Amino acid sequence: MATKGNPGDNRTRRSFSVFIVFGLCCFFYLLGAWQRSGFGKGDSIAHEITKNADCSVISNLNIETHHGVGVKNPDDLRSESKVFQPCDDRFIDYTPCHDQSRAMSFPRENMEHRERHCPSDNEKQHCLIPAPKGYVTPFTWPKSRDYVPFANAPYKSLTVEKATQNWIQYEGNVFRFPGGGTQFPRGVDAYIEQMASVVPIGNGIVRTALDTGCGVASLGAYLFKKNVITMSIAPRDSHEAQVQFALERGVPAIIDVLGTIKLPFPSRSFDMAHCSQCLIPWTQNDGKYMMEVDRVLRPGGYWVLSGPPINWRMNYKAWKRSEEELEEDQRKIEEIAKLLCWEKKHEKGEMAVWRKRVNKHYCQERESRVTMCKQTNVDDIWYKKMETCVTPYPNTNDTTEVAGGELKPFPQRLNDVPPIISSGSVNGISAESFEEDNKLWQKHLNAYKRVNKIIGTGRYRNIMDMNAGLGSFASALESPKSWVMNVMPTIAKKDTLGVIYERGLIGIYHDWCEAFSTYPRTYDLIHAHGLFSLYKHKCDYEDILLEMDRILRPEGTVIIRDHEIEVIKVKKIVSGMMWNTKMVDHEDGPLVPEKILFVVKQYWVAGENNLTSLR
Repeated sequence: MATKGNPGDNRTRRSFSVFIVFGLCCFFYLLGAWQRSGFGKGDSIAHEITKNADCSVISNLNIETHHGVGVKNPDDLRSESKVFQPCDDRFIDYTPCHDQSRAMSFPRENMEHRERHCPSDNEKQHCLIPAPKGYVTPFTWPKSRDYVPFANAPYKSLTVEKATQNWIQYEGNVFRFPGGGTQFPRGVDAYIEQMASVVPIGNGIVRTALDTGCGVASLGAYLFKKNVITMSIAPRDSHEAQVQFALERGVPAIIDVLGTIKLPFPSRSFDMAHCSQCLIPWTQNDGKYMMEVDRVLRPGGYWVLSGPPINWRMNYKAWKRSEEELEEDQRKIEEIAKLLCWEKKHEKGEMAVWRKRVNKHYCQERESRVTMCKQTNVDDIWYKKMETCVTPYPNTNDTTEVAGGELKPFPQRLNDVPPIISSGSVNGISAESFEEDNKLWQKHLNAYKRVNKIIGTGRYRNIMDMNAGLGSFASALESPKSWVMNVMPTIAKKDTLGVIYERGLIGIYHDWCEAFSTYPRTYDLIHAHGLFSLYKHKCDYEDILLEMDRILRPEGTVIIRDHEIEVIKVKKIVSGMMWNTKMVDHEDGPLVPEKILFVVKQYWVAGENNLTSLR
């Protein structure tokens, strides 16, 4: 017979209390995560409720022996967390590896000063980058394609410099992007239709594109209508904030330049490469830049060049260059294209189109006329110098076979086994393991949506996967409402970025011990699976987390999936970063050693007294 002091009754009451507290925490967390689009700064009442509700993690979580992972000193994880202060307001648009003052100390020859030059450890900023005063949540797609809130990127210089070219206009409290450009006098849509008369755009054959010298990325913005995803690149130079505008519009872009080091993409990545008055000196350095485009262009892919020197006879006066100089430029481009085994398919007006041959059987003559690159590890490109050599085609058996394998049109290629896997080119990855990975990440994504119900609604447009694997997280998310920047860590055990591109997705190589080549506040959702386990002996978690905070938008979300002990270490650090957190078990139950940390970054801006929020 039970008595008043029966422990069974106490356990029942404790269980019921835990259930009530857990239910209230979940309610307040979801209420606090609700956010408005457009000019909303998030719901202030919900924010205050969330701030006062301690729902970050189950308080009695055993950090010592849950899954046989010991901690040398468990008290270290329970000690008071470091509080990170806001950086000075001058760091609002800080890009650590593309800092203008540092850039000027490097040679200007071949644009070396516009390449990545990262700070040393003792130069790194250990503070939180503020948003500008008045910062608001960007518009949702597709409105964001045409409008960007002025407060988010308050730079009017392009409205003056490009006033006659219809790049960008300032209207009240927004920038408007009318879809014009130097080479788009009739608008981007008309320009794309001209390309589509030669290049198979719109039927899924051309899915991935590279736009060099992209400006504000209007081409990439409008190619989404054709189901083409474009990696837009431009340097951080006198055209202030062009890449920042691209990302504010919801278009994939990175800060980069064709200079002295290789582009951070694997060989045979893109179905199309494009240059529209991009000011790249294609004929210099013995055609090195065209050779680099050839490296990242798929067999059968297209190169589109518009602007100088194409149609120089009609435009030499407007371009303020001599006829002789422009004619020689075009002659050299044609000559290099032949050496690369590109077939010219079109020239009309100021647009010319070449197509890369599908295999080496069409290119027998060139091997005696050009230097071929060494075939060993052609995708080992991180910080590697660009070479004046031609990347060999993969071997084929006859003239009809596409080197590297023929891809299905998109979206069929998204979930078909990529040729790079079916050919056995990726060690340890089979067709079966690829299909299992797809199923696993669909399961994981469904679990994420049960916690954060606005995933997939369009609230998160710019998404990053920091350790992308086979790209199955991005594949599960695939939607016109969003895109994913798939990052392949340079220290990953398997390089699978080629798999990601063959699926019709985009990505980049990167070392997370350094800052990413983007502006602050450019991603809505950041996903990190196994990232901290991967880097635990490489660099400080604090540096990685501060970089995540830099590139995450206010009220953006982070999802960290990792081994329990790493997640707990991360949670301790971010408790001093103005992040609201919630740690949950693996969807298969608490005995699985992998845990998930959900994060919402608080809204705060430059010039505010943020010390209360920080504590």
